[in-house]
Amino acid sequence: MENRLNLVNLQKTAVPGISRTMQSKIILTTLNSSYFHSSFGLRYLYANLQELQSDTQILEFTTAQKSLDLAEEILKKRPQIIGLGVYIWNIKETHELVSVLKQIAPDLTIILGGPEVSYETETQTIFEKADFVVCGEGEFLFLELCRKILSGTPPPNKKIVGDLPEISKLQLPYSLYTDEDIKNRVIYVEASRGCPYKCEFCLSSLDKSVRAFELDTFLIEMQNLLDRGVRQFKFVDRTFNLSIPKSRKILEFFLERISLGLFLHFELIPDRLPEELKEVIKKFPKGSLQFEIGVQTWSPKVARLVSRRQDYEKVAQNFNFLVQETGVHIHSDLIAGLPGETLESFAEGFDALAKLKPHEIQLGILKRLKGTPISRHDSEWEMVYQENPPYQILRTKTMSFENILNLSRMAKFWDMVSNSGHFIQTMTVIKQLASEREVPSLFWEFWELTEFFNQRHPQRYGIALINQVESLWLYLTVKRRGEKSVVREALIADYTQNPSRDIPPFLRGESIETIRKKTRIKKVVLPSRQERHISNTDPSLLGHQTH
Repeated sequence: MENRLNLVNLQKTAVPGISRTMQSKIILTTLNSSYFHSSFGLRYLYANLQELQSDTQILEFTTAQKSLDLAEEILKKRPQIIGLGVYIWNIKETHELVSVLKQIAPDLTIILGGPEVSYETETQTIFEKADFVVCGEGEFLFLELCRKILSGTPPPNKKIVGDLPEISKLQLPYSLYTDEDIKNRVIYVEASRGCPYKCEFCLSSLDKSVRAFELDTFLIEMQNLLDRGVRQFKFVDRTFNLSIPKSRKILEFFLERISLGLFLHFELIPDRLPEELKEVIKKFPKGSLQFEIGVQTWSPKVARLVSRRQDYEKVAQNFNFLVQETGVHIHSDLIAGLPGETLESFAEGFDALAKLKPHEIQLGILKRLKGTPISRHDSEWEMVYQENPPYQILRTKTMSFENILNLSRMAKFWDMVSNSGHFIQTMTVIKQLASEREVPSLFWEFWELTEFFNQRHPQRYGIALINQVESLWLYLTVKRRGEKSVVREALIADYTQNPSRDIPPFLRGESIETIRKKTRIKKVVLPSRQERHISNTDPSLLGHQTH
């Protein structure tokens, strides 16, 4: 699946399975991080290509594929123009692809676009190899550039910059999702663009305003996707709950159709959840909504330094509401390495957030995204970043390289043990041990576990589940001297979520069959990661079950 290529014949509707030998003047392409993802940006570009649509194709690849193979596939189409979407996760591989294409077909016109090349553009080596770079939202800029190139009158400037497109004039791309996309890939949608907040670590801080699509038109498109079988929607709006009336109308639209078994992902502002929105959220079945809530830092001092406005009392109130009164799956974010943050203050913030009981805490490490104003702190706070993608922070005035490196390891192991949903019962044991420390702290408990895991699994990737179970058994019973019967029961409960798995020899006890019967759960129609969190909490509350 990882190396599959998605080809869309771009006429008025997307037609899957078209011949790969068809030639086109324009190829729109990008390297997705995996086949599971689809390129929203390419579909927007195509949707707005007007008379050039009939001479255009989309080719989607993944970063796992070899540049020589990609070049061969692209050049089979004999294009005159290639438009490449460039992001932080594919800049290295895209650079290699552009280099190969220019060596083999030097007359080919290569146009780059996307957030990674829209800022600090001239400083990048890929800029030197490309013919043009479109900066910012490029739907109309790309169209005009292609027209000029094909007419033999290319512009003299290599860097193409223009005004933001009038959002009411944009053609929406949703009909371009193919049946294969709907069956196998993430379906991205957006009701608005932009963000009013100025958090300095985020590219959205550069937005001048929030622009919303005409709501009735947007909902018609959502109905069309529903009619085609889409059941999982990922909204990419940076501030879904900014306009409460519009947010409520969108939620009510999907609530009326919830019997279809929907799963909806939204990114929310953490301290903005008024009663009129809460009323609707409470009506959704357990597990049908996922909210990504970016807390980022629990330190008011650090928040002020990076221009982040956040009412922590309201944040806590909203988390308590979501946990206690709704069935929302909560994914929350923290960023380590912000200016002024110490390891101790980050630990306090992590523990404060953990007490609010989100289903997942995404522990991120600060990255210096190109164009973001976080760079203004470099001198005062001695911020040192990687020179190459992903431009991760290496050390700051208040956080050492060693601590940031261990936080990076902790992020991987936290994702593996806690966020994955593989160890719901075992996490209960870990949290209990954390509460029994001289100074209770889940952060420092997991910091210790990270050091133990890193000694046993220095590669940190590709660790088989059975080896994760063994390491947890040793840590909890030998290192932390936890009650063996309690740890055994928790690990067996987690490992046998899949009842086909045999209990490992080191966990065998006298009540194996009893434990097996207790821990078998019903399957639910949800994304697997969310399913593990929700179903282990209370299987009886799930809205959609199969036996």
